[in-house]
Amino acid sequence: MVQSRSRVVIIGAGFAGLEAAKHLGGHGLDVVVIDRRNHHLFQPLLYQVATAGLSPGEIAMPVRAILRDRPDTTVLMADIKGIDTAKRRVLLDHEETVSYDYLILATGATHSYFDHPEWEPLAPGLKSLEDATEIRRRILLAFERAERSKDEAERQALLTFVLIGGGPTGIELAGAIAELARYSLVRDFNHINPRLAKIRLIEAGPRLLGSFAPSAANMAMKSLTRLGVQVTLNKRVTDITAFGVTMSDGEFLAAHTVIWAAGVKPSPLAKDLSAALDRSGRVIVAPDLSVPGHPEIFVCGDLAAVVWRGEQMVPEMAPGAIQEGRGAARNLLRRIKGKPTVPFRYQHKGSMATIGRASAVVELGRLSFDGFSAWTVWLVVHIFYLIGFQNRLLVITQWAWSYFTFQRGARLITGRSDHPEAK
Repeated sequence: MVQSRSRVVIIGAGFAGLEAAKHLGGHGLDVVVIDRRNHHLFQPLLYQVATAGLSPGEIAMPVRAILRDRPDTTVLMADIKGIDTAKRRVLLDHEETVSYDYLILATGATHSYFDHPEWEPLAPGLKSLEDATEIRRRILLAFERAERSKDEAERQALLTFVLIGGGPTGIELAGAIAELARYSLVRDFNHINPRLAKIRLIEAGPRLLGSFAPSAANMAMKSLTRLGVQVTLNKRVTDITAFGVTMSDGEFLAAHTVIWAAGVKPSPLAKDLSAALDRSGRVIVAPDLSVPGHPEIFVCGDLAAVVWRGEQMVPEMAPGAIQEGRGAARNLLRRIKGKPTVPFRYQHKGSMATIGRASAVVELGRLSFDGFSAWTVWLVVHIFYLIGFQNRLLVITQWAWSYFTFQRGARLITGRSDHPEAK
């Protein structure tokens, strides 16, 4: 048991931050968890909300509810304005500050539009519940507008959905939109045939799932093709407007719905640490996940550049973030007790992505497989990581209903009823 009460501030209530908070509880510390939102979000299932498969409350849970049984932990909802490492304090909105003895930074990442910020309102990414409900709104609204359109060219553009980026998010969204159009919506309209919707997935690289083995990428390509998704490789998007996208070879795709899944960038708070950053902007941490020159600060999750094997970094996925959060908490406790810290060791749990109904690709070491067996593994793993029994029950019930009925029960259009070009 730690004798003195040190204050540990954790910024970010994602997988890494929550795992750190759980492991620090009960050790005689004052733990403060700060996040700009009041909920923990299960990001791997965001695409299900974006494509009307699940409701937002089924993949999110209030942070206070998760940590309610920990009297030594305080939860604050606030925007972080900066970090003053010299005075050991976190700068919040409304000119408030929170001092710390130790800091764990786990703020994650946000969208990167590669120096084209003007594309963001035209092609939303998928990192938050707000993003997911906005994408859902645009997808469903496109079908509604197509039902009313009298112009064939406009109708085709409305029924064309372009996804930029061939990573897990891109292929999961592409497969889910294809199923939404071909199964869930097929009997809902009188003047259009949703099955005629075109889903275009554009990847600048030579193959899909660049972080997976080539065999898994080939499986993903075959699965998407079976769903009718048209995949374009080796082409970059050079321009996005409210009416479509232009690719590097000059081809223009008329589309009213464009979704961004091509890149992310770390939180800008990394710059406040005056630490070395990698090319992506992540903090290059010491082997024990601390910041070189600041042994009282630990960084984990998507904000940390953690070497795994050789020059390969720990994948930016939930299992890695959870392990890093746990590792940072353990080393922080060792440092408080005067014990030497230990290097972080990442245990790879495999990579996986789902592609439509009862289909997925899974990579476990040198083993890659797809189809229903892969989807079953994907399902079990994701249900396991969902926080709260209620969420698990809701998700498995909703998925069972969708699987047997081909229906998606969260087809709600909320917010504005106009298109981005009208903004």
